[in-house]
Amino acid sequence: MTNAPLSLLPEVSRALAAGLPVVALESTIITHGMPYPQNVEMAQTVEQDIRDAGAIPATIAVMRGKICVGLSPDQLQSLAQTPNARKLSRADMAACLVTLDTGATTVAATMIAAHLAGIDVFATGGIGGVHRGAETSFDISADLHELAQTAVTVVAAGAKAILDIPKTLEVLETLGVPVIAYGQSEFPAFWARSSGLTAPLRFDTSFEIAAAHLMRARLGLKGGQLVANPIPSAAEIPLPQIMPMIEQALAEAEAQGISAKSVTPFLLGRIFALTEGRSLAANIALVRNNARLGAEIAAEIAKARSKT
Repeated sequence: MTNAPLSLLPEVSRALAAGLPVVALESTIITHGMPYPQNVEMAQTVEQDIRDAGAIPATIAVMRGKICVGLSPDQLQSLAQTPNARKLSRADMAACLVTLDTGATTVAATMIAAHLAGIDVFATGGIGGVHRGAETSFDISADLHELAQTAVTVVAAGAKAILDIPKTLEVLETLGVPVIAYGQSEFPAFWARSSGLTAPLRFDTSFEIAAAHLMRARLGLKGGQLVANPIPSAAEIPLPQIMPMIEQALAEAEAQGISAKSVTPFLLGRIFALTEGRSLAANIALVRNNARLGAEIAAEIAKARSKT
């Protein structure tokens, strides 16, 4: 039980009470990922993908002093048109609730809200991680620590390729986070299916991933799982193609003194321009792919629980 200021969409509340599969979705991809109306169209499409795969979507955001778990069509439209929505992580979620500001949830904040609501699975694009140059900047995403302490299975297309992926995997290992490549042995790199790095674990079915999620609970282990789901082949931008553009964007960010929470939106915007929109199309494809897998995993968890 929790006395957190949760506001569950009736559809989500009914599904959870009935033990039906529910998949959480973040909201920074809406507020900080693309302009209106493309952002709301994308959000609606991803929610429909989850429904088509047999689960209930629960897009999460902070609005009017409540953690909204599942957004109505009106709430989704309002969020998509909020120009100054706060980008929330663990550190500032409570403050946003107190000030009654509108806040979009990152991976870490979405995991917290999903866990409070009793949702096991969360589908996103890519997780945050260790930024390049972190040995001097100490810029490491709170997403990694959230994965180590909050029991939610997160489906992502690996870590964003703008990050230092080897260091990200090292930190995840140190924190004891299971990193599971889905259907392949290599860890994917967001727009690219392969990072050139072997994932610590591999599963080829949603049943196995769901079983591992439930086993962790039986063992009393803290934290969640990271499921690294490669982008569909047709939408991929292989690393040799995208890396020069990433390097250029990183150099521009450094030259302009861009840091902290502003880095990722800036880099994604520059890569969108440099790829002439191809990176955004790939981003949408991988989010939809992750949503469908997330629904499959949530359905397997619900099925297993119904037998106990």
